[in-house]
Amino acid sequence: MKLQPDRLALPSFVLPSRRSLIGAAVLALCAGHAAAATPFVVKDIRVEGIQRTEAGTVFSYLPVRVGETFDDEKGTAAIKALYATGFFKDIRLEEENGVLVVLVEERPAIASVDFTGTKEFEKDMLVKALREIGVGETKIFDKASVDRAEQELKRQYLSHGLYGVKITTTVTPIERNRVNVMFNVDEGDVAKIRQINIVGNKAFSDKELRALLQLSTSGWFTWYSKADQYSKQKLTGDLENIKSWYLNHGYLEVNVESTQVSITPDKKDIYLTINITEGDKYTVTGVKMDGEMFGREQELKSLVLLKPGQTYSGDLQEASNKRIADRLASFGYAFANVTANPEINREKREVAFTFFVDPGKRAYVRHMTISGNTITRDEVIRREFRQFESSWYDPNRVKLSRDRVDRLGYFKDVTVETPESQGTTDQVDVNIAVVEKPTGNFMIGGAFSQAEKFTFTASVTQANFAGSGNTVGIELNTSKYNRTISFAQTNPYFTDEGISRAFQVYLRTSRPPAINLGSYSVRQQGGNMTFGVPFSEIDTVYFGAGVERTELETDESSPTLYKQFVQQNGGPSSGVGTATTNSIPLTVAWGRDSRDSAVTPSRGRYQRANLEVDFFGDAKYYRAIYEHQWYRPITRWMTLALKGELDYGKGMQGHAYPVFKNFYGGGIGSVRGYESSSLGIVDPYTYDALGGSKRIIGNAELQFPFPGSGQDRSLRWFTFADAGQIYQENQKIRPSELRTSAGIGLSWISPVGPLKLSYAKPLNSKPGDRLERFQFQMGTGF
Repeated sequence: MKLQPDRLALPSFVLPSRRSLIGAAVLALCAGHAAAATPFVVKDIRVEGIQRTEAGTVFSYLPVRVGETFDDEKGTAAIKALYATGFFKDIRLEEENGVLVVLVEERPAIASVDFTGTKEFEKDMLVKALREIGVGETKIFDKASVDRAEQELKRQYLSHGLYGVKITTTVTPIERNRVNVMFNVDEGDVAKIRQINIVGNKAFSDKELRALLQLSTSGWFTWYSKADQYSKQKLTGDLENIKSWYLNHGYLEVNVESTQVSITPDKKDIYLTINITEGDKYTVTGVKMDGEMFGREQELKSLVLLKPGQTYSGDLQEASNKRIADRLASFGYAFANVTANPEINREKREVAFTFFVDPGKRAYVRHMTISGNTITRDEVIRREFRQFESSWYDPNRVKLSRDRVDRLGYFKDVTVETPESQGTTDQVDVNIAVVEKPTGNFMIGGAFSQAEKFTFTASVTQANFAGSGNTVGIELNTSKYNRTISFAQTNPYFTDEGISRAFQVYLRTSRPPAINLGSYSVRQQGGNMTFGVPFSEIDTVYFGAGVERTELETDESSPTLYKQFVQQNGGPSSGVGTATTNSIPLTVAWGRDSRDSAVTPSRGRYQRANLEVDFFGDAKYYRAIYEHQWYRPITRWMTLALKGELDYGKGMQGHAYPVFKNFYGGGIGSVRGYESSSLGIVDPYTYDALGGSKRIIGNAELQFPFPGSGQDRSLRWFTFADAGQIYQENQKIRPSELRTSAGIGLSWISPVGPLKLSYAKPLNSKPGDRLERFQFQMGTGF
């Protein structure tokens, strides 16, 4: 005979003929008319029905042990505890001659989770996301969790504008009480925004306001920006953009009343309607200060950007609040609160503001921690800090510390968090997290031209040696025409005050490429030492000296300019032979670096000026170099990068400028689309590029994150325009002779090293110019 409750809230008990019913209290809990069980002393406990679960796991949840008395209260507790584990879908307790028998039916385990038809999302990302909500390999199968997973998938697709998505879940039982879960996805077509209507705007046209929106109807560029795909988050941001626009033009009481989003029955087109109440345009009539200002009322008031007589601007108000708060933060008041309270005169359409200052408590930095550096030593990072522990918190010093660490060039990413210290109200922690990148590189460069087809160069360098921050190593260049062996060492903290020291010894041999008709050989050996003295957080002045011995060897086919140099520097009168010069170059340089990153800058400037003079050697020359880089974000996903370089060299005391100090142009790093080092005049007999003593280079790039690059800021594509030219010592600089090009490129600091590709179209090439449309440079990191 079997006893079954009328309504089951918990698994039932079965009474076979060979066993007696126990746990009647459980049945009494489930059905009011069940009888109570007779208590008994447990002689042993046996578990039946388990396949994957260990018996010990079941024992650990039972509220009774061998030798104890089992009654209806313990039966109820046992059933509840075992059922709460989620491992079992049915549980029964029986008694057989004093033995407590626990009969269970396990829930199946998930053997695999897979997807079909998913194109919008990566499978690995979906598997990871579903596992976090309980649907994953080795997890216990639960129909409710699978239903939640299905709804979460739909939500993700809806957020990407795929409103026609259909998801069917298939659960397939397999051996050993396991199941395979398959999500079959029919993504459908992406719903596109067909029309955006703006209602209530009088001061500004629909066209002006639509230009403020991230969302838009389909256009030429929406395949990349996906701006024509509706997103609630984007719409929220767009409404804020519209409100900010009105606030910045004096409309203090503007309000976005409502928005309507409608989708066509076929779920392919979306219509947006935005309703606006503009209000009146207000003029600022006065500004006052109130609150605790530590006797600095006039100083803080001078930071207010809103002035009487101006049209009200929300951005200027927020910027004023921030400037005052930042100024107080520089004295340690990290949690200062500044509120601008308006006094509105609606009849005259005027507004006056009182800026109330609440500095809060002065905050100190408790700990500064570093994470993510597995190679770089803590001291290398910490010595760049300008915010110190146990001192007042200063957000400007924290930002400067972050930027200085990023400018080291050893990290892909540097982030800073400043949480409040737990258990305190006046302390913060500064946590700096870095993502290291390879600092050693085996670099390969190349290009393709009609004349030489593919050409290659190679070199090896090592920076941040053993995580010390020093650059130590051997540089090798093993190309066919240029060979270099160089040992260099740079210590950026030669002294504790931050004076750097760098020295180098080298041996270089260069020959013209095979395409040149003329032949010559330049062999240089020497060394130099340079010290860098920081004068501010972003300015450094360098002083250096070196010695260099140069041998220039020519033959009958050598360019005339090289023969003349041999003739003028102790060689044969014919100019065919060898000339040797000894130089003692002295250098002074200045560098300023305010970029936010040395690897992937998006804001700031980099400038350097270098003067090299040889007063005491044989060559008697000077050469000056000035370079300026400028970065500015145009939008959240586009950066404008400008670079210019001016170089000038000249001989002194009647000496000609040495040809082995000539500047060259063309190729990656100067004017793309032209063969490397091919710009400037050519020899009239050999038609070889000779370089020159003057160089002008200009580059402009629009840089964009590569689609799908995620958090990897170094993967970018760009469009560019280049211009440049090389001039001889006695040649006038004529802008009309500049060579120009434009094109598209890709750059990436990959896990195995840096990569840069470009495809350029020369815009004003002349007959005789050597062109290379495709050029690349890549390396292997170590």
